[in-house]
Amino acid sequence: MKFKFLFAFLLGSIATVASAQGLKDAIEYFRANQPEEAEIIINRVAELSPAERSTACYYLGHIAFDRGNYDNANKLFNRGIELNAENAFNYVGLGMVALLDDAKAAENYFKQAKKLDKKNAVLLTDIARAYYKVDPVKYAKNIEKGIEEAKKADKACPAIYILQADMLADEDRPGDAAGYYEMAMNAANSSEYPEAFVKYARTYFSVNPQFAIKGLQNLLEISPNSALAQRELAEKYYENNQLTRAYEQYGKYIQNPNHFQRDEQRYVGLLYFGKNYNESNRWADIILANDPNNFYMKRMKFLNHAALENDNEAMAAAEEFFAAEGEFVPNDYMSYGELLHKLGNDSVSIIMYEKAVALAPERLNLYAELSSAYTNVGEFGKAAEAQQKFIDGGEYTTNDLMMLARRYQNAAATSEIGTPERAEYARRAVETINQVVEKAPNNYTVKLTRARILLIANDNQANEDVVAAMKELLDILDADPANKTAKVNDYIFILNQLGRYYQEVVQDTPQALVYYDKFVEINPDNEALVNYVKSLHEKAEQPVEE
Repeated sequence: MKFKFLFAFLLGSIATVASAQGLKDAIEYFRANQPEEAEIIINRVAELSPAERSTACYYLGHIAFDRGNYDNANKLFNRGIELNAENAFNYVGLGMVALLDDAKAAENYFKQAKKLDKKNAVLLTDIARAYYKVDPVKYAKNIEKGIEEAKKADKACPAIYILQADMLADEDRPGDAAGYYEMAMNAANSSEYPEAFVKYARTYFSVNPQFAIKGLQNLLEISPNSALAQRELAEKYYENNQLTRAYEQYGKYIQNPNHFQRDEQRYVGLLYFGKNYNESNRWADIILANDPNNFYMKRMKFLNHAALENDNEAMAAAEEFFAAEGEFVPNDYMSYGELLHKLGNDSVSIIMYEKAVALAPERLNLYAELSSAYTNVGEFGKAAEAQQKFIDGGEYTTNDLMMLARRYQNAAATSEIGTPERAEYARRAVETINQVVEKAPNNYTVKLTRARILLIANDNQANEDVVAAMKELLDILDADPANKTAKVNDYIFILNQLGRYYQEVVQDTPQALVYYDKFVEINPDNEALVNYVKSLHEKAEQPVEE
């Protein structure tokens, strides 16, 4: 980053945040390994005194150094000394830069710093940290010596524990690191070292998230105005999937002048997931007023209106969103597809679903959604193909397998009788429904579906397999008298097929009448049926000619 930009705060060109708390928040962010946040706050802070500007130079110098901008870092540390020659820390910064080429010169800078503030344990710790940042192996003895000097000045100084914890964390020893962070957290002046709480939470979160969150809650109690504390607690709630607490905490945090626009954006998203769609929209409008091309906020306007079922507003927001430049994700297209389907535009809806799958073909659940979309427009073959890809992924339920059977059933039923295409769809339907029966052998709906599939597989003509399936279903229905009302349509389907089979295929009228009589009993208002059955009885009663 250019030196001129780093010095913008000194010229007063960016001035929106009160000086004392702003600089304090910036320092806390830097110490918590969030240099970008620290830099943003420093560069918008207002009314800094020369001494405060000198301190700001020290941290901006560190940021420049960490980015490899050593010349800029050197200039910033020197500028800090010009602003306040009594600020010993900028000499530490100069020493850190000098260590890259001249260890002797670096020692002289460190000596100057010690002369200005002889028994400052934080300063002495920063000298040790400077050696560590430049080369922890080469300067291992200097680091150890620095830490011992700091302990002599103040053995209880939290800065010492934090440096030791950072070093252990870098060695991939999180448990040991957490112990040192905890010692800093338990110090009498722990409120001055919020980075200990933050780093502890990050270190311990994967092991015990609630314990890590508790530490941040304690930090917020002792430092209620700390932007870092407010934001980190909100973030950890979010990472732990405590979305309600997350958006509540974000709602408090974004009242802090030292928050960032991306935090407002996160808040908009959390409000959406918390189903506070109107409030999410309100904040989206606030952000768009200042940043009209904000891609993420355009997305949220669309999603909020869709969730609110404001169909016209959702469509307008969707058109604006998809006309914007940005990185679309599968959910964008899926949500748009759902809206288009709802509004009856299934042909375009399908295109959106296809785009979602093309964007993330590894996401198998998208194939199930695409299958449903194809079904909506009568593309049953494609629906079966998409559902099969979902099933082939291996992570499916019995209901998903049942859906596949029905997809093949629909594809077969709508294919021309006698074609190889219909035969293949029917074969797959039978094969799949048999798998479902194995998983749910006593399920009536599964057995009914199997009977229908067997009928379709035989070109809509009952055969022995169909009849056996129908009789089993009939026994199940007859076991409960309530089914004569509750499942009357099933009775009609089954009895009609059985009657037709015995009358037309086997030509056994008496046996056909067993089922047709029951059919009339179930459906007495069907005049055509009543007359047909009556004619069968008359025919059956006629004497057989010898």
